[in-house]
Amino acid sequence: MPEALYFTDSDEANRLIASDPLALLIGFAIDQQVAVQQAFSGPLKLRERIGHLDAARIAAMDPAELEAAFRTTPAIHRFPRAMAQRVQELCAVVADEYGGDASRIWTEAADTADLKKRIGALPGFGKMKITGFGSVLALRFGVEQAQELVPEYPCLGGVDSPEALAEYQAAKRARKAALRAEKAAAAHA
Repeated sequence: MPEALYFTDSDEANRLIASDPLALLIGFAIDQQVAVQQAFSGPLKLRERIGHLDAARIAAMDPAELEAAFRTTPAIHRFPRAMAQRVQELCAVVADEYGGDASRIWTEAADTADLKKRIGALPGFGKMKITGFGSVLALRFGVEQAQELVPEYPCLGGVDSPEALAEYQAAKRARKAALRAEKAAAAHA
């Protein structure tokens, strides 16, 4: 297990997402339409605001209270209601299907196909997040079942320093720009 994942500007947040499997999952769940740093700082902010990161307790929270924790300035996400709901749904799955232990999602996966199915069944985890999360499990945590999920292109799993995060984000922007250019060219062809 790594001491830290360098996905934020906060050493404490980086240590939390490396040491707490639920924190890592929450970061991935809210890593949408915000910078990587904001998404992965979210679990620490949430823990500070509600006092814990316990899947069963979050799943059982009053949705309005959880939303308020997301909305408090600085907001955890630009869409606090939707992301609070997603995190609550994610925590319900972790509590109900994995006994509150998020790491069981990957430690008990029989093989790559099973791992992919388990990650894909999580609220808000589509193809891109399966790849991103799988790459982190494979490259940062050494999860054998995740090795086949590592893509050919630069991925979050390859981030092992603040400098590598900057390089990853620049490569991601370039990749998105290239994909947009390809779509535009195809539309005009």
